[in-house]
Amino acid sequence: MDFSLLRNIISRYCAGEENWVDSRTVYIGHKEPPAGAEAYIPQRYPNNRIVSSKYTFWNFIPKNLFEQFRRIANFYFLVIFLVQLIIDTPTSPVTSGLPLFFVITVTAIKQGYEDWLRHKADCSLNECPVDVVQQEKVVRTQSHKLRVGDIVMVREDETFPCDLIFLSSSRDDGTCYVTTTSLDGESSHKTYYAVPDTMAFKTEQEVDSLHATIECEQPQPDLYKFVGRINIYKDKEEPVSRTLGAENLLLRGATLKNTQHIYAVAVYTGMETKMALNYQSKSQKRSAVEKSMNAFLIVYLFILISKAVINTVLKYAWQWSPDRDEPWYNHRTENERQRHVVIRAFTDFLAFMVLFNYIIPVSMYVTVEMQKFLGSYFITWDEEMFDEELGQGAQVNTSDLNEELGQVEYVFTDKTGTLTENNMEFIECCVDGNVYIPHAICNGQILSAASSIDMIDSSPGGYRREYEDLFFRALCLCHTVQVKEEETVDGIKRGIHQGRPTSFYISSSPDEVALVEGMKRLGYTYLRLKDNYMEILNKDDEIERFELLHVLNFDSVRRRMSVIVKSISGEYLMFCKGADSSIFPRVVSGKVEQVKAHVEQNAVEGLRTLCVAYRRLSESEYQEACHYLTEAKLALQDREQRLAQAYDVIERDFVLLGATAVEDRLQEKAADTIESLHKAGIKVWVLTGDKMETAAATCYASKLFRRSTQILELTKKRTKEQSLHDVLFELNRTVLRQRSISGLSVDCLDFGLIIDGATLSAVLKPSQEVSGHGNYREIFLEICRNCSAVLCCRMAPLQKAQIVKLIKSSKEHPITLAVGDGANDVSMILEAHVGIGIMGKEGRQAARNSDYAIPKFKHLKKMLLVHGHYYYIRIAELVQYFFYKNVCFIFPQFLYQFFCGFSQQPLYDTAYLTLYNISFTSLPILLYSLVEQHVTIDTLKREPSLYRDIAKNSLLRWPVFLYWTCLGVFDAVIFFFGAYFLFDNTTFTSNGQMFGNWTFGTLIFTVLVFTVTLKLALDTCHWTWINHFVIWGSLLFYVIFSLLWGGIIWPFLNYQRMYYVFMQMLSSGPAWLSIILLITVSLLPDVIKKVLCRAICPTATERAQVSEKLLSGSAAELTPLSFRRSYKGRSTDSTLLHLGAAETLSLRSSSPLPQKLLAHLAEGGGSDLTSLSPYMLRLSGAGFAYYAPGPETPV
Repeated sequence: MDFSLLRNIISRYCAGEENWVDSRTVYIGHKEPPAGAEAYIPQRYPNNRIVSSKYTFWNFIPKNLFEQFRRIANFYFLVIFLVQLIIDTPTSPVTSGLPLFFVITVTAIKQGYEDWLRHKADCSLNECPVDVVQQEKVVRTQSHKLRVGDIVMVREDETFPCDLIFLSSSRDDGTCYVTTTSLDGESSHKTYYAVPDTMAFKTEQEVDSLHATIECEQPQPDLYKFVGRINIYKDKEEPVSRTLGAENLLLRGATLKNTQHIYAVAVYTGMETKMALNYQSKSQKRSAVEKSMNAFLIVYLFILISKAVINTVLKYAWQWSPDRDEPWYNHRTENERQRHVVIRAFTDFLAFMVLFNYIIPVSMYVTVEMQKFLGSYFITWDEEMFDEELGQGAQVNTSDLNEELGQVEYVFTDKTGTLTENNMEFIECCVDGNVYIPHAICNGQILSAASSIDMIDSSPGGYRREYEDLFFRALCLCHTVQVKEEETVDGIKRGIHQGRPTSFYISSSPDEVALVEGMKRLGYTYLRLKDNYMEILNKDDEIERFELLHVLNFDSVRRRMSVIVKSISGEYLMFCKGADSSIFPRVVSGKVEQVKAHVEQNAVEGLRTLCVAYRRLSESEYQEACHYLTEAKLALQDREQRLAQAYDVIERDFVLLGATAVEDRLQEKAADTIESLHKAGIKVWVLTGDKMETAAATCYASKLFRRSTQILELTKKRTKEQSLHDVLFELNRTVLRQRSISGLSVDCLDFGLIIDGATLSAVLKPSQEVSGHGNYREIFLEICRNCSAVLCCRMAPLQKAQIVKLIKSSKEHPITLAVGDGANDVSMILEAHVGIGIMGKEGRQAARNSDYAIPKFKHLKKMLLVHGHYYYIRIAELVQYFFYKNVCFIFPQFLYQFFCGFSQQPLYDTAYLTLYNISFTSLPILLYSLVEQHVTIDTLKREPSLYRDIAKNSLLRWPVFLYWTCLGVFDAVIFFFGAYFLFDNTTFTSNGQMFGNWTFGTLIFTVLVFTVTLKLALDTCHWTWINHFVIWGSLLFYVIFSLLWGGIIWPFLNYQRMYYVFMQMLSSGPAWLSIILLITVSLLPDVIKKVLCRAICPTATERAQVSEKLLSGSAAELTPLSFRRSYKGRSTDSTLLHLGAAETLSLRSSSPLPQKLLAHLAEGGGSDLTSLSPYMLRLSGAGFAYYAPGPETPV
């Protein structure tokens, strides 16, 4: 009996590895381990098929129907439809079933088409050819047939078909170069390393002879984390174990570069690959408009139930007397007489629910979906948001949040790569207190890189010291930069200079490339990494070689990286570079104060700084460090924590060498964008991992902080001097005191807050809330509310998300937007209401995980102030209009029951009930919600303050909703009673024929359709040919349909009640008069209300509309909306000047025009009228009046 399995389980648990179930064993080449080793346990893993589609051919109908009927509106109409089928209702089931069928069908077709496209993409991926090593031969198969354990051969420029462990390479050093653009957007070449014991395998026969197993963690989505080990069996010897990490794992979707071919073994396939795990759907975000729609829907549902209850009660009250209960013309059957009164009342209640159910606009949801989907293309089509350098425009990853772009109150932005270009340039370095500047100017001459080392020295003497050589060597060795001789890009070879190949550097970090290139300019050139030896060319043109022993990789927690190298003389050196906050505490000697002062000075200037240190290791210290690192790397459980502990032990007792300064320039128009956002009432917060001084300098340059801004500091340095409690309360008193003063004074002091990550952790610590000092979160939020801008520095990625969540959950519940370009910004992008990714140099993870992606930060201005503004205005009108027109539609039906004995007699014909929301009134509002522009694009960009008019969901608040509802009720009352009183004279036609109830209903319906359509026409500001076509076309379609519907005897109908009704109505003069009169009376109150509001208290948007009309006319006033000064100049002499397309204007030389304006006009500045906005010009055919810029006084 074989007890090996039991023995293994017991040994694992006794070893304390209880979580062993979280690992998997992969048998390379599907070979069983040799006898005496671990028992062979065949494991079932998924194949390599990728499935991104949602449905299959068999489950599409049931699954799609289930998902659609989870929506409250759809389920509600399904219930109404079933009630109509079960009981005797006043309207046909077609009236509810057809609109519901239309909605369900359109949505199913849209979702089915999208899923079909996903199926096509999946098939193309799954059928890609792949080379697999089988029985010492390379066999070509399809990607979806790969299994875990297969040995795969990948050639240059091919994409990895699944997640692979790298075994061997065509390169002698056992490395390969990979680009992961499709995974994280990083176009740089990353180096991966083969398993040392298999890197020598060069042929299929050698690879196929490998006898080994891999133990690794179960699949998880972190692209940069992998823990495993490989056990290699050789004859009868003990298996050799080697650690496996992220540097050995080749991810699906990455591409092999600059390597002829590699061999690797599949460990994760199909939907278990890291790429598939990362592309799973994100949590659904809901916009404020959608929440308002649901709230309004509940109100209307309550109104519907109230109507049904009122009519049911009044029906039985009216039928209390026997003569009304069963009149002579409506005898009940015996079954109806014997039915219990409660059952009869419930049946009548359901019948009234069916009769009034059209007040719930089911078609509104379809229209909103279409508006969002089609409207999102305006962002992708926007040529102003297209970046020539990247060759890409804005992208929309989700269209559900378009209108949310018009409601943003807080913008949280990253600094590096978002506000700045992330294009690093080495500026200077400080070595042991001495400053070195590459290619510096001395006595009017540009010094070469070599001479600058000796001569550009801030201290007397300027002699070379040991620290200088160590500093430059440290920066040439402590990095992960790759050297490329040449590279073909779009058929053009990079790296060819004057006919000779020259090297250039590639790295995943632009900082590292800048530092290595800076050292090259200072005389120390990094040449290559070959056979695990790093080569550098020193100032004396001598090649120095160092054996690379260990790399302690950079991470965002440690904020430093180190390398351990061995010189030719056998000396062990550890070089370390990192943030000053992570280096200074670990330094035991060096000119710390001088370097620290220089770092702070560079930070104030907005430069990115790094500190450099080193340590000499003895043989015993090196062996001890190797022991720590090897032990941590071999661990399958908690490897990251163990490595962090090992790094903490090893990286200590440094000697400080110096510091570097790298410049990251501000992005184009970043300052203008932030200034516009401030004017729009949006608060901007910068969340960055940089040090305070660097970030603050960037904030001043980008106009986040102004020179007049009073800076409040909430930093670790200050909390050391005072307790956190005292600092918070002091800052709170300061801002509250100023707020009380600003209420009495015109001048208001502007506050800016700076907080660091350590202090933020203390503020957010839950234990503080129960302490005697009070709630720190609320105090912190109160301070932030009174600051125009906030800078959060030294922030970890998780802290960025915590800040966003803190503001989201505050009592005001503001709408937040997060924008960033790197993987460290993904957490806050996902946390915010709207996430925007920048297509930057730190990869595309942010763009991939965002709701919208833009090429540059400057495009955020148009995204919010123009597109967001339009989207919100349009969809707000759409929602309110839908509820309004349905109130107008169904309230006359409610009133009609009072005049027909509550008999549930419908007022409108079945065709009108069915087609009202589908055909007669649907297209005009859809088109309005796509193309309406209440003000022009130029005005929105020029006047960011217009964004304040729509803030805080102002167009969908309860007062506005009640106004639209009351307007609908008023119009419905006018329709019904107007027609009722006109019908009081029953001999309405010239031949004395009376109008019946269907003519009465058709008259009301005609007035209804024309009124709601003309109401939308009155609200339209931006008219195009398509507006005219759709609005007047829909009215014409109603008339033509009514003529056909009532003019033909349709054989498929079992009734002909509408025959000749519409024609008979139109043949009556009083009917025409009543239609015109009722439409006019219905529209009049809304027109009067708008005229009075514009005259008495116009909004900023309405003032902008007036200004636009003045500008578009022959007499236009070019003046900022809120500023004016009544100084006019008289004129006697005149000069003619042509202003572009404008008419010829008469300039009178005696008018008091300043020379600056005359020069501006003479140089052609007047060709663009907006360039004259600083000068108030009143233009006319005869002359002009000039208004000099003066004090800012509101109109």
